[in-house]
Amino acid sequence: MERDAIDFKKESVGKLFVRMFVPTLLGMVLTATITIADGVFVGHGVGSDALAAVNIVAPFFMLSTGIGLMFGTGCSIVASIHLAHNKRKAANINVTQSLIVSVLLMVFLCAIVLLFRKEVAYALGASDRLMPFVMEYMTIIMPFLPMNMLLSIGLFVIRLDGSPRYAMWCNAVAGGVNVVLDYLFVFPFGWGLAGAAWATGIAEIVGALMVCFYLLFYSKVLKLYRLKFSYKSLRLTLRNVGYMIRLGFSSLLSELAIAFMMLVGNFVFMDLLHEDGVAAYSVACYCFPIIFMICNAIAQSMQPIVSYNYGLHHIVRVRKAFAYGLLAAVGVGVVVSVGALFLSRPLVGLFLSSELPAYIFAVEGMPYFASGALFFALNIICIVFLQSLEYFKTAAFLMLLRGFVLVGLMFVFLPMFMSVKGAWLAVPLTEGITFVGVALYLFCSKKRY
Repeated sequence: MERDAIDFKKESVGKLFVRMFVPTLLGMVLTATITIADGVFVGHGVGSDALAAVNIVAPFFMLSTGIGLMFGTGCSIVASIHLAHNKRKAANINVTQSLIVSVLLMVFLCAIVLLFRKEVAYALGASDRLMPFVMEYMTIIMPFLPMNMLLSIGLFVIRLDGSPRYAMWCNAVAGGVNVVLDYLFVFPFGWGLAGAAWATGIAEIVGALMVCFYLLFYSKVLKLYRLKFSYKSLRLTLRNVGYMIRLGFSSLLSELAIAFMMLVGNFVFMDLLHEDGVAAYSVACYCFPIIFMICNAIAQSMQPIVSYNYGLHHIVRVRKAFAYGLLAAVGVGVVVSVGALFLSRPLVGLFLSSELPAYIFAVEGMPYFASGALFFALNIICIVFLQSLEYFKTAAFLMLLRGFVLVGLMFVFLPMFMSVKGAWLAVPLTEGITFVGVALYLFCSKKRY
């Protein structure tokens, strides 16, 4: 429970970034074990069809995490600026409002999905062969998604409160619980896909409880605040929540973009290679959020430094934080691309047996898919930088262009000319085109930013 003493105003930007980044990165990597463990145990313990079914349901994970990132980013930016001006009460009110409203919203969305499970499954691309697996996994996992979202928001608040190591442990403990329960439920207990779903759900509850425990008993500055329910208070809550949503909307779009990529890709690979193609694509989809988590760790380490010093008009420190974020993004992008080129077989082997047709498809496609990692990392950092300066409209426009318009066009047209290879290259080409646009925009606006 040891607290990190972090001074966003005076401490060296380089030291600040490292102190925020190291525990945040470790926490994100440990969180990735939830994704990895599900894929490994489901792929080897149940089969490739079950792995494909998890990929069909995966967009809902992106949605819950995206809502968490939207509210987390929004309240973190607003609270950072309030704290820079010593307005602690305002910061606490914003944090409390974001937690309550987001949980209520996610509960409502999950209830709607559960009421129309079969229709939703077909809309997400499930075939008749995959439908039993999709229905089983969706029914169990959906009620736990509000906990996943609460964990996402809480990590922003805990890091801003000066405890990045505790935030790391929230991820670490949840990830450890998931790995242990995944193994027990899938193999010794023989619960199959349902066991993997229960393991993930219980892990999300553990992480969310750790967040609540911190905010109730150990937070130093950012605490839960008793809200009023008068007409005036509700009107102010709607105003504050609306502003936080606008600030964090591009973070939601970044997660929805991954969900959209999975959704469109599932349809394309089902058409090209049928269920085995979806299983192969699911391996890439398991790995992609991990890359996103690492890039998100860089962005979340940079964001409070940028927002806090932007609130104080310390522009030199803002620029330095952005530079450190870009440098880290380059390192991550290069490592991921090179690693996928030389380690595709052992990586795919974690999820699928080498005897399956899906294994061959995935081994051939992973190097193509990972070739855009550098551009993806740089795009995320640049867009979060714009968010941190409260230029939410620009950030949202760039995310919409990248995550929906371009990737949709690439998935439609590239397979027409390049068949399966075109499907694997749709995402990398999207990221490359987006980076050119983002770089030109920032260069032309360098005096403004």
